[in-house]
Amino acid sequence: MSVIYVARSAKLSRWASDVGLGKHVYKVGVALDPKPLAAAGWAGETDWTIVRQEPVDGLDEATALDRLAAKEKMIEPRLYPKLKGTAGVFRLTEARVENHIIVSRALAGDSDTRALKLKPADYAAYLIHNAKR
Repeated sequence: MSVIYVARSAKLSRWASDVGLGKHVYKVGVALDPKPLAAAGWAGETDWTIVRQEPVDGLDEATALDRLAAKEKMIEPRLYPKLKGTAGVFRLTEARVENHIIVSRALAGDSDTRALKLKPADYAAYLIHNAKR
């Protein structure tokens, strides 16, 4: 069974921040086992960690990336030589993820108004939610 995964690289995040893309940069993909892929690395970096993964049926990587690209900004691998042709790298903003969490809580009936402190797992959950829709 395939899994959809979200991976993060601290080195790539630092590079993205330096070039003006922001520090919230994640790789999304669909594979049978993403751990060997993360160990091999993407975009010339080998410090990738799988932040979150969920099993999916009938979803291939191209479909997941198309769905997600309709909602979020995918970094074009041909424009940035650093990416070395790696598709599925997305940049996120804190505001969009916060809004998603607030609306999800409101729809669930939770009226908690405490301040949000976003973690990489929150960004990963947001990406997976939108890729599976």
